[in-house]
Amino acid sequence: MLLSIESSCDDSSIAITEISSKKLIFHEKITQNEHSDFGGVIPELASRLHAKDLPNILSNCKEFIPKLKAIAVTSSPGLSITLLEGIMMAETLSAILDIPLIKINHLHAHIFSLFIEKEATLPSSALLISGGHTAIFEAFSHKDIRLIASSGDDSFGESFDKVAKMMDLAYPGGPIIEKLAQKGNEDKYNFSIPLLQKKDISFSYSGLKNATRLAIEKNPNDKENISASFQKIATAHLTRECKKYFQRNKVKNFMVVGGASANLYMRDKFIKLCDEFNIKIEFPKLEFCSDNGAMVGRLAVEFFKDIDE
Repeated sequence: MLLSIESSCDDSSIAITEISSKKLIFHEKITQNEHSDFGGVIPELASRLHAKDLPNILSNCKEFIPKLKAIAVTSSPGLSITLLEGIMMAETLSAILDIPLIKINHLHAHIFSLFIEKEATLPSSALLISGGHTAIFEAFSHKDIRLIASSGDDSFGESFDKVAKMMDLAYPGGPIIEKLAQKGNEDKYNFSIPLLQKKDISFSYSGLKNATRLAIEKNPNDKENISASFQKIATAHLTRECKKYFQRNKVKNFMVVGGASANLYMRDKFIKLCDEFNIKIEFPKLEFCSDNGAMVGRLAVEFFKDIDE
């Protein structure tokens, strides 16, 4: 078995994966709700909470420790002070048990969240949307994942959180905006789609975020319509850039991963877009969209095969 640790931001998570079958034997995650009062993640607080929560989770899976063949941990990218908590635990376990330590790229692990408990179906293109990243990747294998396009400023998920904060809503704001948008009129505010004049494939949410801020200042109580109009344009920007990518490349398989991939409005728009291009689209199970140890373990299984050979 393989033990995997995730602590890149505000989720403390440990998973145990059976290497041969890829079966998820154990998975536990503690999300730090303590940040909600601050409108965002406080790194020092997150680190202290990881230091408390990770050992508690580890104690719940101690029965599997004698069967471990490797330890995996998210090493980058993320908040350095929170990553360190997971890395210290992983290095300690690796040294005590005298088994290999596998360091995992957090973004690549999100791609492998689609393959938890099953074989990887690659090559595939992937859109990663989260609180820290908006990017298109081309994945050919666990060792060959190439960045194609990314955001020059705010990410898709980050823009939802910041708009929620502007409206004095709780953190994380993405699910709250999505829920409010269900009751609003998405055509009430005529926000512009970002980067309409650019021919290259890229993402930007700073301009849309600022336009939404102005609407909130003028109509602070119109939260449902503002949320709906913002969500519509934020998603339209995603689909527009991905449509350009589809037009320029032969894409057969497409994945949408990351914490913000749980947004059902966005999922519906991408299903329709991929139908237009006859592309197979996949999303992770909702429980594996946000940061988790299971996706770290699933990618680590592939790297362990290289060590074992």
